[in-house]
Amino acid sequence: MGMRRPFRIAAWLMAASLPCMSPALADTFDFPAGFHTQEIASNGTTLHVRIGGTGPAVVLIHGYGDTGDMWAPLAAELMRDHTVIAPDLRGMGLSAVAADGFTKKNQAADIAGVLDALHIERADVVGHDIGNMVAFAFAQSHQDRTTRLVMMDAPVPGIGPWDEILKNPLLWHFRFGGPDMERLVAGRERIYLDRFWNEFSAKPEHFPESSRRHYAALYAQAGRMHAGFQQFAAFDQDAIDNRASSALGRLQMPVLAIGGDHSFGSTMAFVMRFAADDVHEVVIADSGHWLMEEQPRATIAAIRAFLNADNALAQLRLTPAEVETHARSGAGAGTSGLSGIQTTVLSGDPNMPGPYAIEIRVPAHMQIAAHRHRDNRTALVVSGEWHFGYGPRADEAATRTLGPGGFYTEPAGQPHFAFTGDQATVVYITGQGPTDTTYVAPDDAPKRK
Repeated sequence: MGMRRPFRIAAWLMAASLPCMSPALADTFDFPAGFHTQEIASNGTTLHVRIGGTGPAVVLIHGYGDTGDMWAPLAAELMRDHTVIAPDLRGMGLSAVAADGFTKKNQAADIAGVLDALHIERADVVGHDIGNMVAFAFAQSHQDRTTRLVMMDAPVPGIGPWDEILKNPLLWHFRFGGPDMERLVAGRERIYLDRFWNEFSAKPEHFPESSRRHYAALYAQAGRMHAGFQQFAAFDQDAIDNRASSALGRLQMPVLAIGGDHSFGSTMAFVMRFAADDVHEVVIADSGHWLMEEQPRATIAAIRAFLNADNALAQLRLTPAEVETHARSGAGAGTSGLSGIQTTVLSGDPNMPGPYAIEIRVPAHMQIAAHRHRDNRTALVVSGEWHFGYGPRADEAATRTLGPGGFYTEPAGQPHFAFTGDQATVVYITGQGPTDTTYVAPDDAPKRK
């Protein structure tokens, strides 16, 4: 499903990253003790479902080239405070063989039936690849049952730049299917699947051999490749269904859009902003399409932070003296990045989804060129004089001088700039991470050492 760097549509992508993490978690398919499997009849078929943990429900929906087994490392993390539900999609993995019903709208009804059988009213929903499309259809059809939505590295039929994405030569498999194609692939499932695992990885060796053998054996079972081909054959109807449902209203729940930096990248968030009002973006460094296999630790950290976002703002009271005891760093995430600026994180983490608060200390006689941030931010001047203005070019004549107690906003995507005079200035800034900084004129950006 992913697209490697040479074929990305450059105008849609922005550079972003999280720390590179080891892919070592991806070597096992064993769900933790306490999980059980259940065959659940739903919507005219039967799904194989892994269930474990306690707390609010989260549904994990796999894609093509994987089964629900892909979620074992994430399930181990989430089960501490969530009821985790990881089905195999219709006709795939160990679910019942199915010949039809592969529109994503219909498979969303499969998921709804599983939740009904488990007496679960509402859930967070996480999807990857084809699972993305089912998760989106579920959220559209069941907004009242979807608390949060995580979309991982795959387009959504009919949404945003779908017609342009279809032109990508790497995605020829979208139209590959039918009885003759099934005969060609029969007995050669590993060869066919290796193409996906290799071409859509940043580093093919990060999709482990143990995983390749495991999934190839499952897809070689009777009826499974047929189900896989039918997932793609349904895309035309999926596009019709998604356009119709989106015309009735945009998604209102929080949405986390995750892309691999060697694959869909920030295009995942770009796509979702065509259909949802509250979209948070994370791009995983050194990863292609197979996020859970290539960079499981970074991917799990992003999902965990997002699912916990409502609880991320802990009770916290700090006196000025206590603020002084916090560690200071250089110009960190969400600052101009200029040398000499000091940053103190007061609450949250500006690199991760969720609310954050930072203090910045800016030396006297500093000019900060026009730049923007991806999130909406508010700010309060604590001390000094802050000469602040809006616009694509830094112009001191266009600033307003704000002293202690002065307040201002930094609307998402709107360029702004600032100057300090003879006094150093301290400013408190709050926002909704992950945040970033993009200069209007790239030459104004600080040079990285």
